[in-house]
Amino acid sequence: MIRLLWRDLVLAVRAGGGFGLGLGFFLILVTLVPFGVGPNSENLAIIAPGILWIGALLACLLSLDRIFALDFEDGSLDLLATAPVPLEGVVFAKALAHWITTGLPLVVAAPALGFLLHLESGAYWWLFITLLIGTPALSFIGAFGAALTVGLKRGGLLMSLLVLPLYIPTLIFGAEVVRRGAEGFLVSTPLMMQAGITAGAVALLPFAAAAAIRIALR
Repeated sequence: MIRLLWRDLVLAVRAGGGFGLGLGFFLILVTLVPFGVGPNSENLAIIAPGILWIGALLACLLSLDRIFALDFEDGSLDLLATAPVPLEGVVFAKALAHWITTGLPLVVAAPALGFLLHLESGAYWWLFITLLIGTPALSFIGAFGAALTVGLKRGGLLMSLLVLPLYIPTLIFGAEVVRRGAEGFLVSTPLMMQAGITAGAVALLPFAAAAAIRIALR
């Protein structure tokens, strides 16, 4: 699994669809928002938690179709399905590689980009925490959606329609934690809900994704 993880990380860097794509999209979105809603700092501070979380969600969505599609096209996925490593482990490694190359850079960059939206000073720490906890769920849910559409021509749109509704709870709780943190309220309930979603996604979705891949390879 470690070699598979390293392989996917190297391929993501070489292909240019990992670190740069999601981070570049995130930066463009955050930069454009003040032009659309106006430079008023009070208005930007109100919408900043939601905008930052929506940006992270859409940035993770950009590269989901690459998780299994390239391996399916060159036949590597068939070999991985018959390898000694369980297919669930393969899914886990690929979802983790997607998070490292897409989600983790967003976690690091989001607090800095929050400055452009005049994010409240008390919300920066909570933005970092919620993205660190929530973005793995985005990658694992996305891996499940990619597994459902693997082998389908132009399955990217279908995958987006399948995945986006599953992203909504993570988005709601993540933005709510940041909003409550900025206002000085307790954040334990939405934070625990978000952590529970991530734990459930990491524990269960590799099995569901592996089952979907086995069906697609028959």
